[in-house]
Amino acid sequence: MIQPTDRCPWSGNDPLYQHYHDTEWGVPCRDDAKLFEFLILESAQAGLSWITVLRKRENYRKAFAAFDAEKVARFNARSVERLMNDAGVVRNRQKIEAAISNARVFLDLQQEFGSFATYFWNFSDGQPIVNHYRSIAEVPATTALSDTISKDMKRRGIRFFGSTICYAHLQAMGVVNDHLVGCFRHAQLAG
Repeated sequence: MIQPTDRCPWSGNDPLYQHYHDTEWGVPCRDDAKLFEFLILESAQAGLSWITVLRKRENYRKAFAAFDAEKVARFNARSVERLMNDAGVVRNRQKIEAAISNARVFLDLQQEFGSFATYFWNFSDGQPIVNHYRSIAEVPATTALSDTISKDMKRRGIRFFGSTICYAHLQAMGVVNDHLVGCFRHAQLAG
């Protein structure tokens, strides 16, 4: 049985958070549907804790058409009002409107690059970056890579995706492996 000390300490004692840490966080993802899901979720997180958004994930799935980018891109003013009245999502008009416009940019990137994954992973030459941090204090909030991607995505029209949110996205989607070296997942994902 995995002990809490074998995990990154940020996963705490919450079973939902631990499950997310153990099964998803840092796993290299090249699936556009999941990359889009996390684009919406990470953007919703801006200014909030990740566990807040993670607890609303299933509500987001229902509210945002199972994270279907084509459907979300077609959301309109009525959709925004529906979402503003949905307690299951972060009811911030700017974030909701950003999710819709980000879906349109996401589709443009898919068309331009063949997939969003191709666009996103090109920044790391298609390979995960494996870091070797020993404590949470060593893990940066941003890097030159997150600065570069964030600036490019902003230039293309992506909103609520500054460098800090971008770095969280890189960590979540496994572009960077920031599991601490003492965490059981670090070696599993590095090998």
